[in-house]
Amino acid sequence: MPGVGQKSAQRIAFHLLRTSREDAERLAQAVLDVKDKLGLCEICNNISDTSSCLYCRDTSRDHTVICVIEEPPNIVPIEVTRQFNGVYHVLHGAISPLRGIGPEQLRIKSLLARLGTGNISEIILATNPTVEGEGTAVYLSRLLKPLGLKVTRIAMGIPVGSDLEFADEVTMTKSLENRREM
Repeated sequence: MPGVGQKSAQRIAFHLLRTSREDAERLAQAVLDVKDKLGLCEICNNISDTSSCLYCRDTSRDHTVICVIEEPPNIVPIEVTRQFNGVYHVLHGAISPLRGIGPEQLRIKSLLARLGTGNISEIILATNPTVEGEGTAVYLSRLLKPLGLKVTRIAMGIPVGSDLEFADEVTMTKSLENRREM
């Protein structure tokens, strides 16, 4: 399983061997429930137990601002800030020619369909600061800007609490590009 190393897998296996059959069955049923009861939101592609996720159902959110992210877990760090009140669009990946992932493998068509409603004021591109994430953001920007939409990109640069001497060239370049007036 992703994120589970050899040591963790070994601890889980030994725990399962020590546990009762009933506990193992409950765990197995919980895994099956995830597969049977969870799916993707019909609007944004986030994980949901209904046809639309809690963000898309929330009428207090600003549905004219869409934050485009790569994967469902990317929502959590944005929500923790309590600074964003719009909705999301999950691509389920990033463009990666080396891995054979092109725009057609991502959920870009459903994003374009959402824009067809005409009530979108801004698209925030919040893909990861990787080569693939940057490439995906550039691709989406070039696709969306001709539609007359305001397209923005999250800022990148030196993390708070870090020292400049540890910043690599790309991070330092992004920090200088994204500077703001004080």
